[in-house]
Parts: sequence; structure tokens; C-alpha cells
Amino acid sequence: MKTEMIYIALGTNKGDREANLRTARQALSPHVQLLEQSPIYETEPWGYTDQPDFLNQVIKAQTTLPPRELLAYLKDIEKRLGRIPTFRNAPRIIDLDILLYGELVFEDEQLTIPHPRLEERAFVLVPFSKLTSQLCHPVSGKTIHELLSQVDQTSVELYLPEQ
Repeated sequence: MKTEMIYIALGTNKGDREANLRTARQALSPHVQLLEQSPIYETEPWGYTDQPDFLNQVIKAQTTLPPRELLAYLKDIEKRLGRIPTFRNAPRIIDLDILLYGELVFEDEQLTIPHPRLEERAFVLVPFSKLTSQLCHPVSGKTIHELLSQVDQTSVELYLPEQ
């Protein structure tokens, strides 16, 4: 089986947000091997704004799962960690989104790779740029750094846990 390099966005704004991210990272094994993780950022809600702030992070990992199986695996992790589907951009215990899957460009009714809103989301691009700023988006050809320079980053702050 071929191993693919993948990037996944993690987000949470319900319950113990730090613990939610930690538990989600731990739950990725055995089918997703975590290689690197960005710092954690605190961000204002996007889309639906009447909700608590999010903690966001991007991870670099590898997997042998094909894209649709990876999506099902991540959705199963979300469910096991307590996510209950409600409405788009709703508060959530955990959100796991596939950002990139190698160089793949893919779209069907359930999955689009690269993530279709990656280029407009500072809460993803800021942590993503901390892992790799020179990686190129497979559709636009722009680097993560270039994409980041085109979005408003004012609502994204490095998260410093309270001691």
C-alpha cells in the first residue's frame, strides 16, 4: 500500500478544548501516523458567530487509507469523541478536515481535496504556515505563505494555556 502525506485541520470550541485536540490527535492512530503538529491558535468563530472561540491546529501525518476511507475514519473519530451533527459551522467538540492528500485533486459528492475553503480561512492558514509555508496548493499553485498573505489574520492568536 502506498503511503500518502496528508494535512488535517483540527478545531474545537466545546468543553475542554485543549483535551479535545489532544484526544483527537491520539485517536488518529493506527491508520493515521502523526508526524508534526502546529502550535495551537485561538480564533473567533467563522460563519456562525454566536458561539465560543475555537482552538485550531493543523497536523502533518501519513496514511495508507484512500481518501474516502480516510474521510470515513475521521468522521468516526469525531463521532466517538462526542460530535453530534447539527448545522453548518455550529459549535463542536471536534472537527477534523482533510486539507491536502499528497498532490491529489479530487471531488465527489462527499469529499473535495484540497479542502474547498482552505484558501479563505486564516484559522487554517496560520497554523498550516507554521508547519510548511512553501508547500504549494495543488490547484492554485500558490504557496501556503502566499495564501496566508491574502487573508485577514487579525482574529487568529497564538493560544497560551492558562497555568
